[in-house]
Amino acid sequence: MPINRDPAFERRLDELRREAHTGRVNGRGVDVAGGPIPPEAKSRHGHNGRHGHQDTPRGPAENNARKPGYYGMPVIKPPVWTWEIPLYFFIGGMCGMAGAIAAAAWFSGHFEVARAAMWLAFLGGVASPALLIMDLGRPLMFINMLRIIKIQSPMSMGVYILTTYGTACVPGAVLLEIYRWHLLPAGILTTLLHLVVAALVVVTALSGIFLATYTGVLIGATVVPVWFSHRRLLPLHFGTAGIGSASAFLELCGYRLPSLAAISWAATGVEVLLWRWMLLHWKDKASRPLHK
Repeated sequence: MPINRDPAFERRLDELRREAHTGRVNGRGVDVAGGPIPPEAKSRHGHNGRHGHQDTPRGPAENNARKPGYYGMPVIKPPVWTWEIPLYFFIGGMCGMAGAIAAAAWFSGHFEVARAAMWLAFLGGVASPALLIMDLGRPLMFINMLRIIKIQSPMSMGVYILTTYGTACVPGAVLLEIYRWHLLPAGILTTLLHLVVAALVVVTALSGIFLATYTGVLIGATVVPVWFSHRRLLPLHFGTAGIGSASAFLELCGYRLPSLAAISWAATGVEVLLWRWMLLHWKDKASRPLHK
């Protein structure tokens, strides 16, 4: 099927490209077919809704010339994620921040809370790689991603963060149970086990914080306007949601500590502030999908 290349349309695109190099585009450009930014709404009396000026009626030829996208194709492709990735975001956030709670509980003497938090981290260390491999399609693709380190790639760094996290939290939870039930004879072995468990808990906490927040960096490094425009807040948002979910899960398990309640209230407060900030910026075109 031949592509209709309108000379006037092509000239206008060239003008927009030249303007873009200056950092400021004055024209409207082209409409996005199926994109997240809707066209400007006009009032019933023909006024522009934002500036209040009279809108000149468009003729049939001019309306036909307003083609959506580049050659009628969508400018932004929809995400191809299935249910595994949203669940991966949730489990990675909750279980990742559970590692931070486990470290705080371990060094503050709340060993039972540390045990429960480490088992929650254990769940993330097992389920998160499984969900990611299911999305990739083959386990070999996950292994191939470990062959190259790209600091500038959130996906590449995320695979290493997840690998470090799983390597620490899975044996950490098991060894913590051995330490808890005194399965080793008292002496140098118990002291060594205590040091190993402490080291694994610390590594779980540090890698878990990165695991809970790197997903915000990942979706912020895209061309989707609503994600890219909030790229600085997304890691904070993901991390706050993760630690709030982890503390709520532990409270539901029966650990009603004032410190856990304080974490839950703090996470709720930050979430409310983030939402109020987005409400104040709802008139921004990129933020419209958050409200409509």
